[in-house]
Amino acid sequence: MRCARTGWRNAGRDARADIVEPLREPGRPARPELVSPAQLAGRRPGSREGHAALLHAIAHIEFNAINLALDCVHRFRGQPAAFHDDWLKVAAEEAYHFVLVVARLQALGFDYGDFPAHDGLWDMACRTAHDLLARMALVPRVLEARGLDATPPIMKKLKAIGDTESVAVLEIILRDEIGHVAIGDRWFRQQCAARGLEPEATYLQLIDDFRAPRPQPPLHIEARRAAGFSAAELERLSRPRKG
Repeated sequence: MRCARTGWRNAGRDARADIVEPLREPGRPARPELVSPAQLAGRRPGSREGHAALLHAIAHIEFNAINLALDCVHRFRGQPAAFHDDWLKVAAEEAYHFVLVVARLQALGFDYGDFPAHDGLWDMACRTAHDLLARMALVPRVLEARGLDATPPIMKKLKAIGDTESVAVLEIILRDEIGHVAIGDRWFRQQCAARGLEPEATYLQLIDDFRAPRPQPPLHIEARRAAGFSAAELERLSRPRKG
């Protein structure tokens, strides 16, 4: 990993302007078929196929997260080396997560691509391609932070059907994802400071401006605190939204 970062510093990183045009079609295999979220069947793990569909959904998130991290490195070229080091580290860890989840999927007799998936994560990457502040707010601090809330209930479901191997994989993912959201939080706050913006008000405004999904309680308070959310911010996000 250290060699990869050094290679990027020496060969890939330069002082040219950021790339603002979104990359509509990132590198990805021909499968899975991408459909709208409404077309996806429920992912209840009670049946073998439902169990596999749940793991497939997780694998798809991890695959997209690799591209999201690498897009930050490729797109936001004017950022310091520490920024690119952070997102190369994230990409490597997301790739590791993907391999772990696919192995569990294969243990059930399925593979990545066997179920349809949606493109919501990459759609937000395209919508925030022009602005690092929006990208850090809405991908790590909104979409990826949702995983901090969602993972413990998924682990509970998998424990209930005796899939302790997948639970162990999700423990690794949850641990690392706290760090990934923390990286996004750090660079979001750095951008707010550079622009003279109050971070927590700016975050809520960006959620509204981009019509991003607001966090749905119950939140994983401990994980979000570890990732950089303040107690006051979490109290506000935990309230039912009026109107």
